[in-house]
Amino acid sequence: MMGGLDERLANYLTRHMGRPVRVDSLDRIPVGASRETYRFVMRTVGETGPTSRRMILRLDPPASLIETDRRTEYAAIRAFHGSDVPVPELLMVEENPDALGASFIVMQEIEGGEAAPYKLMEPPYEANLAATGRRKWSILGSIAKTDPAACGLDRILPPVAADDCWREELQRWETVLDADELEPQPIQRAAIRWMKRNPPPPAQRISVVHGDYRTGNLLVNDRGAIIGVLDWEMAHLGDPLEDLAWSINRVWCFRKDERRGGMLPKDEAIAIWEEASGLTVDADALRWWELLACLKGQAIWISATKEYQTGATRDPLMALTGWMQVNSQDRATLELMGHLSHGVSK
Repeated sequence: MMGGLDERLANYLTRHMGRPVRVDSLDRIPVGASRETYRFVMRTVGETGPTSRRMILRLDPPASLIETDRRTEYAAIRAFHGSDVPVPELLMVEENPDALGASFIVMQEIEGGEAAPYKLMEPPYEANLAATGRRKWSILGSIAKTDPAACGLDRILPPVAADDCWREELQRWETVLDADELEPQPIQRAAIRWMKRNPPPPAQRISVVHGDYRTGNLLVNDRGAIIGVLDWEMAHLGDPLEDLAWSINRVWCFRKDERRGGMLPKDEAIAIWEEASGLTVDADALRWWELLACLKGQAIWISATKEYQTGATRDPLMALTGWMQVNSQDRATLELMGHLSHGVSK
């Protein structure tokens, strides 16, 4: 019974929906470290008789890789619902922790999809990786092309000026590094100094930035179609190059070759994004944002390590995440700064 979580959730949903609700088959999904994610079956009786829906519960954990606002995630998903960016159908968001001990979101489960990158690199998904990749960066281009005012997110997400996008993100992740590093990070400090001396040009467009657009946050079916873009809790307004750079970060290569996200060569991914977004990528500006992606990644991995080492959480996923990525993220940083050859052609 997951420590009574199913009963408490059923009681909450009963009050929220105004009719008896039963929660069955509640089970934690062992992915994601910024939210605890559970799937369950919601059973109730409506005007047409008994109904059963497969649902997802996204519950704030005691400690997280990143501190985020669940209303941001809810608003971003709602804004893209019904667009060509596939997102889950939302039921509700609750910020009062009294019901379940933490804030949470409930949404309908998108069935028939896989998000775990190591599984997507294997049959039956492997045969469709190139097609999945083309759709992946096309969807990201659609997000970049979306007018924040048209989808209502300009009224919810904090505004940012085109020439302040880089400054705000650099300050954000440098602050996380300052707060959470348990030992010196000379490679990232060198990258920070370089980024401050060589800022990118102003954003061509202020766009909705997903904030964590990568293979592991996409639901893919066995035909290679992307049927869901997940985990919008880091969404904000900013330079769309931020999302592009994060999506092509070398730590997401997975297959020990040059295919970004395990799917496409970097140049092809960029070309698809350009066509879908209507923007032209400036190579120097993208390189700056790629370095920012490395700093952002390292800040997240270091935060995970700190949470585990200080006892804020005993979730082994936090320790594993930090252990797996810290070295590879530093290597990606050195490569971008011209201090390390990856040994393969770009």
